Amino acid sequence: MNPSVTNLWHRLRQSFDGAQLLFMAFVGLLLVSGAAAALTRLPALLLPAALAVGLLVVLVEWRWVYYLLFFLLPFSEEISLFGGLSMDVPSEPLMLALTGCVGAALLLGAGRIPRREWLNPLLIILGLMLLWTAVDAFFSVDTLKSVKYLLAKVWYLTPFVLGTLLIVRRPADAWRFAAFYATGACLSVMYVVSRHATKGFSFADINWALRPFFRNHVIYATMLALLIPFCWFAMRAATKVGPKIAWRVVLGVLLFGLLTSYTRASILSLPIAALYFLVMRLRFTKVVLVAVAVATAFGVVHIATGDNYMEFAPNYERTIFNGKNFEKHLEATYKMQDVSGMERVYRWVAAARMIADKPIVGSGAATFYPEYKRYTIKSFRTYVSDNPEKSTTHNYFLLQLAEQGIPGFLLFLVFIGTALLKAESLYHRSRQQPEVRRVILGATMSFIVIVFHLTLNELVEVDRIGPVFFICVALLIRSESWLAEAQEGEADSSLRA
Repeated sequence: MNPSVTNLWHRLRQSFDGAQLLFMAFVGLLLVSGAAAALTRLPALLLPAALAVGLLVVLVEWRWVYYLLFFLLPFSEEISLFGGLSMDVPSEPLMLALTGCVGAALLLGAGRIPRREWLNPLLIILGLMLLWTAVDAFFSVDTLKSVKYLLAKVWYLTPFVLGTLLIVRRPADAWRFAAFYATGACLSVMYVVSRHATKGFSFADINWALRPFFRNHVIYATMLALLIPFCWFAMRAATKVGPKIAWRVVLGVLLFGLLTSYTRASILSLPIAALYFLVMRLRFTKVVLVAVAVATAFGVVHIATGDNYMEFAPNYERTIFNGKNFEKHLEATYKMQDVSGMERVYRWVAAARMIADKPIVGSGAATFYPEYKRYTIKSFRTYVSDNPEKSTTHNYFLLQLAEQGIPGFLLFLVFIGTALLKAESLYHRSRQQPEVRRVILGATMSFIVIVFHLTLNELVEVDRIGPVFFICVALLIRSESWLAEAQEGEADSSLRA
């Protein structure tokens, strides 16, 4: 062997231990097989990667699979399965592996979650939501789809709520998942930008630049937007110059990718999150929640009275998509002539009629498409109403009501309200613990970004978004434990004194 190569190999072995070298080899194999599968459209090429994941779990440490998942999330791709079902690869196989690992760790005593966290209201509400989904599946118009949704919920909740509670033991651990996810996201931005630049960063070509890894620019932009709060507070938490500079570079790349995605909601979500920080600081969360609930109730009553909802029917000929001009796209939005906005109204009207038909149990989880087509009104039809993407309501709250009825909808509302009130309380309780406060702020601001998107899209079940949604909740639960432990420690100290 060449002496220089031998020296390099010895230096590498001294810099990394065996487990780290093995992990890097697995990452390389996953990247190569994933790229080959994407380019050739042959999912079977991912088989070596799947076997590698199994070996990694057995030989090294399942926590590395957790981080590997976030690194690879931006490069996940949906493949079709039997019966009209689909799977995101490699993200969902990794989630399945993690679900088994977390379950085994809890059963075998290799990891422990404190009793106070099992009894946390957020975890209890999540359990009730899962229970209702299981009960509601018996009344579904498509039981197979609803059961698949239920199973998917299990492999979202187990790794990203319970798994996060096992992995994040101290505030510094919270930034590690963000570092892996942000690294993968930056690589995906570089890929997209390099393609998009060949088209002069044209608004019309953003979806082309995203292929094959992202279905549309909304998922791509939401991924970037939800990472920005974590990166910002990770930068603030960094104590050394190197990590601070690295986080600044990451923030710059993510912001550039977000702005060139031309996604209105995602760009707007960041100032919305900043505004909520002021709400939280001033202890106005209860006021805002009540105001939103009252305004929504009055709006629904007005629209549902008589034929008032027909005022929102679009002009079919004037409802357009300005795919080549972002400024005209924005202009059409506030003039109620943008096709994507009017298509939302088309589906919202259908969802309202579905709710009136089955208010208690809904149509069943994951059944809105194609069930909603029986409830549409032609007056609201647009150029894109054929819906080849098979997308749903473009409003997650309304989707819960249409698919899982009033109980499922109320549980989700209570969950969101409880999380926001809990975040406000923890923020003020953490005044003396800046490390914990940064974790609370990063999780809360990212949570707000996602919730804002849920008013216009259904993203909790999207593999790039859903994991972070549940991680934010897990970090709030763990932050409450850190604060309680610190308070107990102070009480013990005062007693000894």
